[in-house]
Amino acid sequence: MKYVFYVLCILILTLGISFTIQSDLGTSPFDALLVGLSVNVGLTVGSWEVITALILICFNSFLKRKRPEFLGLLTAFITGIGIDMWLFLLHNLITPELWYSKIVCFEIGLVVIGIGTATYLHTNFAPIPVDRLTLIIQELTSTTIFFSRTFIYLLFLIMALIFNGPIGVGTLLTVCLGGANT
Repeated sequence: MKYVFYVLCILILTLGISFTIQSDLGTSPFDALLVGLSVNVGLTVGSWEVITALILICFNSFLKRKRPEFLGLLTAFITGIGIDMWLFLLHNLITPELWYSKIVCFEIGLVVIGIGTATYLHTNFAPIPVDRLTLIIQELTSTTIFFSRTFIYLLFLIMALIFNGPIGVGTLLTVCLGGANT
């Protein structure tokens, strides 16, 4: 039952991510990078989720000088499938054009992401590699989670800018408040 709950939580999280992408107000820097890579390099957003997770798992392993936590790939794989599925299903259903409908779509996305993240964390199973990186940076720099998450978000923001990802007000809010929810 724990594993079913885990998958459902990830699917809720990815529904929220898809809402923020569809809002066209900007996504988290990480998701902006994934969308930018998808649009400018090819493959789907979900495929880039898995590829980026693999890179992060290897990087995390290097930083910690421990074996790679490949179980995080399971989370990335389910997350990637979820994002691609929701984007496919929502593509024609939710296309906000007016500013207030974009705000509503973005806010729904944030709430759903919050619910998905909070419930996913309670399963305590297969951490998302970027979350693991946050904890590693916190430990290595002896700083707060807020600092390490903001630092990571700034790095992803720079990469998203390079790949012309969907950066907007929502992205900037996420960077400024990124560590507040962790």
